[in-house]
Amino acid sequence: MEGNEANLVMQISAFIQAGGIFMGVILVIWGVGIAIALERFKKLSKNYDVDGPSFMNEIQRYVLSNDIQGAIRVCSGTQAALPRVLKNGLKRANQGTEQIQNALDASALEVVPKVELRLNYLQLIANISTLFGLLGTIQGLMKSFSAVANVDPAQKAQILAEGISTAMNTTFLGLSAAITIMILHAFLSSKADKIINEIDEFSVKLLDLLGTKEKSE
Repeated sequence: MEGNEANLVMQISAFIQAGGIFMGVILVIWGVGIAIALERFKKLSKNYDVDGPSFMNEIQRYVLSNDIQGAIRVCSGTQAALPRVLKNGLKRANQGTEQIQNALDASALEVVPKVELRLNYLQLIANISTLFGLLGTIQGLMKSFSAVANVDPAQKAQILAEGISTAMNTTFLGLSAAITIMILHAFLSSKADKIINEIDEFSVKLLDLLGTKEKSE
C-alpha cells in the first residue's frame, strides 16, 4: 500500500510539473474556491437554514393562542434567517399591517445579503480556472512550435510531446477545477434560494395571520 501511495504522489507531482507555472495558479484558485464553498455550506446548512413549514406551524400555534411573546421566544432560540425576519414582524404585532410589513421587509433586506454572501465569487473562480487552463494550453502550444523551429529533427518529437503535455495538463486541471466549483455553486445557490423563498413565503403568511387575528379581535 505504501508503494502504491508513493507512486500516486510521484504521478501527481509529475503531472503538475509537466503542466508548467499555471498549474500552481489553478491549484491555488481551486483551493480558494473549495474553502469558500465549505464556509458557505456550514453557514447555509447549520446557521441560516431551518425547516420552514414546521417552524411556521409552531409560530402559528402561538399567535392563534394570543401568545406573541412565546412566538418571539421561539424565534430568539435560533440564528436561522427565517426566524430572525419573523421575529421583527412579531415585535410589531400590536401595530398596523404597514408597520409589520416594514419590519419584515427591513429584516429581509438585512438577512438576504448574508445568505447570498460570496456565492458570486464561486462563479468567478470557475470562470478564472477555465481561463487559466486555456492560458496554459496556449503557453504549451507556443512553447512547442517555437522550440521545434530551432532544434535538431531528432529532438522535435520530444519537445512537441513536452509542449502538448503542458497544454493538455493545464486544460485538464483548469476544467476539473471549474466543473467542481460550478457544481458546488449550483448546490449552494439552491440552498440559498430555498432559504430566501421561505423568507418571502412565510413573511407574507405571518402578515396575513397577524392581520386576520387583528380583525377577529
